[in-house]
Amino acid sequence: MATEQTLLRGSCLCGLVAYEVPDSFEYSLYCHCSNCRRATGAAAKPFAAIKSDRLTFVSGGDHVMRYGGGTNHDAHCERCGSLLYSLVRNGAYLHVTLGTLIDGPSIRPTAHIFAGSKAPWDDICDGLPQFDRFP
Repeated sequence: MATEQTLLRGSCLCGLVAYEVPDSFEYSLYCHCSNCRRATGAAAKPFAAIKSDRLTFVSGGDHVMRYGGGTNHDAHCERCGSLLYSLVRNGAYLHVTLGTLIDGPSIRPTAHIFAGSKAPWDDICDGLPQFDRFP
């Protein structure tokens, strides 16, 4: 018997790009690497991971700008620049930025990755485990 899966809504800042993703993320982390800091303008990128074929664009999918290679890239709205997700692990997973979700996911970040290269002004104070790389 199939169970109904909750779909979460997400969008960029300006609303041009909207997407849906099932609330079935496999893991969630905070990434402190320099690339994520620059892409988000924040101390870390909170994200949740899901298989890459699970995200569906509701609108504006043709307005997604990709930065990086074919099987590993960041996807931004071409108008407002919001980082929507990162395609990672040779195209197998999306790291959906939690800040672009309109609906709250059931998962919460469980650790910090690339904490060894975090910004010197960034104090991690939540007690979650910290790793110098992706576990």
